[in-house]
Amino acid sequence: MNRRKFIKNTAAYGAVLSVPFPYSNTLFAANLSSDLTEFSASDLSVIIRTKKASCLEVMQAYLNRIHRYNPVYNAIVSMVDDDDLLSQAQQADQALARNEYWGWMHGMPHAVKDLAPVAGLPYTSGSPMFAKRIAEEDSDFVAKIRGQGAIFIGKTNTPEFGLGSQCYNPVFGTTGSACNPALTSGGSSGGAACGLGTHMLPVADGGDMMGSLRNPGAYNNVIGFRPSTNVVMDEGDAKNRLLWTSGPMGRNTRDTIKLLQTIALNPDFDDLNPLSLDKIKIGWLGNLKNYLAMEPGILELCEVSLADLAKAGAKVESMHPNFNMSDLWQSWTTLRHYRRLNMLNYYEDPATRNMLKPELIWEIEQGLSFDDKDVERANIIRTNWYAELDRMFGEYDFLVLPTAQVFPFPKEIHWPKQINGREMDTYHRWMEVVILGSLGGIPVVNVPVGFDAQGRPMGMQVMGKFEDDKKVLELALAYEQITNHLGKRPELIAVDD
Repeated sequence: MNRRKFIKNTAAYGAVLSVPFPYSNTLFAANLSSDLTEFSASDLSVIIRTKKASCLEVMQAYLNRIHRYNPVYNAIVSMVDDDDLLSQAQQADQALARNEYWGWMHGMPHAVKDLAPVAGLPYTSGSPMFAKRIAEEDSDFVAKIRGQGAIFIGKTNTPEFGLGSQCYNPVFGTTGSACNPALTSGGSSGGAACGLGTHMLPVADGGDMMGSLRNPGAYNNVIGFRPSTNVVMDEGDAKNRLLWTSGPMGRNTRDTIKLLQTIALNPDFDDLNPLSLDKIKIGWLGNLKNYLAMEPGILELCEVSLADLAKAGAKVESMHPNFNMSDLWQSWTTLRHYRRLNMLNYYEDPATRNMLKPELIWEIEQGLSFDDKDVERANIIRTNWYAELDRMFGEYDFLVLPTAQVFPFPKEIHWPKQINGREMDTYHRWMEVVILGSLGGIPVVNVPVGFDAQGRPMGMQVMGKFEDDKKVLELALAYEQITNHLGKRPELIAVDD
């Protein structure tokens, strides 16, 4: 949809809101049913709650869009039958007619990342070992989403067991970027981010260990937020922070906050406002004084957006941690690979080992090479990194660096073997840029910084102090006010094009 047509339809929506409900439904069905997918999740929630469009109309609009574009992009897998979904939408309408309101996601379609169980739906984790597994119950955060009235339409694609920042697996294949389906969507929340970027989903959930909410956010021009590790997860504290966490994604920051409010352990994110940029101090880490290999053009896009923040009143300075970054990588890989020993039974069983992707086998073997002393050393480094983060956040409100070291690449490539002439020595070295936030367990939001000359999207990570999640999100709200990157929509390719 071009911008002029969208503005015209948005104006029509505003007019429809002033029409009594019995007539507004007719207007939507006649003129705007295909455009219901263009509204943000927050706006769509209001449209449904105020009965300006029915849940049935919303579901039909999303199903039409999914059937047209998903065969090309492959974001949503294990789709529920249309008739079943339409029946559920009708039930949601009937509940509203009885003045039963289930929550802000009442009657909205939602697809959960295929690393979490949803009762009654396939739960494959992208692995052929579990291609036929059906979940018996919801995970905790899925139950919270269900409790807000969402209708689960299927799952979002993910790499096998969520490993790797490229969204492919032998069960469902590869997910393309919303900006160009020939390129990778990133991972591991690649299906979720693509579903958002193509407007096949109103909002999306995901998880993040090594950039799995942030990298897909950048590669699909959407928001991805990794919370502090004690915000959504029921483990982890200031001293013993998890390496990974579930988190929200959205087409904009406000939608992202709405989903975070839903899945957080202590929901207290419903009254956030754009941060005043006056007196805000931002530390720009860049490529860590050339420690990180970076594809040309990425730093420049980030610096243009940082200049926009500076014009709006923020103080931006280049800086560098007082830390040996190679020690950080050693700590990260030791802790990450040692954690893979929880999958040792799949490795030791010849029947299942043959089903594992080579990169997972390698990680397990790396984990087997470590002992308790290696893990202890890694944790000491991590503790020292906590202290360095606290020192830097004593001087700066936020730390910023690119979200990825390369632009989205052809989806047939499993991972980049080199960046700007520098060889990558592991399958995940090309995403080293994200471990500063991951190892710190701190809140990090990916915000878009625009596109290169080839139309490839990029983002930058805004990191805040541990438990400063609200402040990070409020900066993202302010950033969204002074930039228009999220408003740039891709020309989608339909299955019949």
